This record gives sequence, C-alpha cells and structure tokens, in this order.
Amino acid sequence: MAGSLDAADGAQAPLALRQLLVELNDIKRVRSAGREGSIAERLFLQAWSALAGGADPAALARDVTAKALAASRLGDLDAAFLSLAGLSQAQASAVLVRSFDEVAGPLDPALAQALRACLAAPQDWTPGPVPHFARLQADQPRAGVTCPGKPRILLEPPENHAEHCLVVAVYGVALSPFYGADPTTVFVAALAHHLHNALMPDAGFTGEILLGDHLDAVIATVSERALSELDAPLREVVASSRAILADDRTAEGRAFHAADVIDRVLQIAQHLRAASLTMDTVLGEMALVHDGPVKGFHDRVLADMRLP
Repeated sequence: MAGSLDAADGAQAPLALRQLLVELNDIKRVRSAGREGSIAERLFLQAWSALAGGADPAALARDVTAKALAASRLGDLDAAFLSLAGLSQAQASAVLVRSFDEVAGPLDPALAQALRACLAAPQDWTPGPVPHFARLQADQPRAGVTCPGKPRILLEPPENHAEHCLVVAVYGVALSPFYGADPTTVFVAALAHHLHNALMPDAGFTGEILLGDHLDAVIATVSERALSELDAPLREVVASSRAILADDRTAEGRAFHAADVIDRVLQIAQHLRAASLTMDTVLGEMALVHDGPVKGFHDRVLADMRLP
C-alpha cells in the first residue's frame, strides 16, 4: 500500500495527515449553548452509549470518525441542529458531506469513501446506558505537563480524559491504513485506554514515577473496576482491544501509540499557537474583517481608531 509503514523511506508516520490531525484536535475545544461539554466529549459519551446499546464496533468507529471530521469545519452545525433548523435528512447529509470533503483529501481513499458513506446515509444507534466510568472521565482533567523532579506546568483550560480518548480514537482510525491496522480494534482500545483515570486523578508522569512499584497494581485495580461496569460480550471486546496498548509490536499498537503521542503534543501546540498569534494572521490570512457590504466602512473605522 502506498505510504505504508513498509515504504522505502522508512517513515514511521504519514506526514500528509499532519494538517488534518491539527484541525481535528480543535473539536476538544468547540462548545455550544445548550450543549454540555465539547464536541469531543459528547462524541465520547455517545460512542460508549452506542456500544452499551449493542452497536457494531466497526460501524460505530466509522460513524464517529466521520462525524468528527465533518465537525472539524462545521463545528456544532451537526445533523441534530440541521434537522432542528428545518433541513431534510438529505439536505443535512449533503451539508455534512460537503464539510467532510473539504478536509478528507489526505485520508486513505478507501477509508475516506467508507467514512463519507456514513454521512451520506446516517445510522441511528440504539442508545444504551452511558457507563459511569465514561462520565467520570469527562469530569477528570488531564495532568498538564509533568516531569519527575520538576513542578507541573498547568495549561488552562485543561482538556479532560473523555476528550483525549475520543480524539486518539479518531486519529487511530485515520492512521490505521498507513500501519495496516484494524481500525476497529484501534478505535475501541483508544476509547478505553484511560479507564483507570475514571477513578484515578491524573498526576501525570511525575505521579507514575512516585507511585513506583505500586503503579501497575493501582492501574490494574481501578481499570478492572471500570471494566466491571460493562456487560458481556462488550466487556470482552473492550478487554481484548486493550491488549494492544502494551507496546508497538503490532500494527494496531503502532497506530494507537502514534495517535496517542500526536494528540498529546498537538494539545500543547495549540496553547503555544494561540499565545503566538499575531494581528497580521488574524486580519490578513484569516480575514477577521471579511468581504461584505460594510467592509469599506469597517476598514475606515479601524484606520481612524488606529487599530490594530
């Protein structure tokens, strides 16, 4: 497969997906009136509800990933809103597909086609009970930047574990063709890779080191408590998928760990990007004062006020 891990250049990750993953990362920070949490947090809870309701994990992985990709441009102008605003299902699907098409160019073509089909013919999932651990993860902040022996660097507002897990899951699906990995396994493993943080406050790498020999036992204990909330066969599906988390010896493990580290770094990068933003970018590249019937007046007002 072109661009795969066996490519002659020895690349360990697909650079062509970089900008798409940067843009997708912002669904952790898009919120809307009347809706609790970010887009990523809500997709995380919806995914666990659908799994608890008996959803096919493979179909769900494609559906959630497609919705996340469409939301990277449309934000919360999702199917639910478009329906409320009076669009037919066909009209709403066309809008979502149009947004998807704007960003999906770098994706593996077969994967892009499968994801696009999810938006063109949306699936209704039977909601099940949202596991308590999933709600706790949505309340559990991530640690920030920690390093043993050094004070923590806190970045506000912090992301939560639901947001991180959802974005890693979506990244994992997008990256899976490059590694030749099963996207369903990667998706479920990513959704469930921080089960322990439902109960375990996140003290980061520093906390892991200070726990020392107790770390593995503590994580295993609280992870098992979370898993015990799930009924069979879902419990076994989740436990089996989590087996890839231990290392990068499998294609699925590589896809997951690539997704995880990319998300962790991009989460910090967005703080740095915001801190270094300039008016040249805002007014020039991003056209904050954009074309329209009053643009000329806007430009004169800003000039008279000596802004920026």
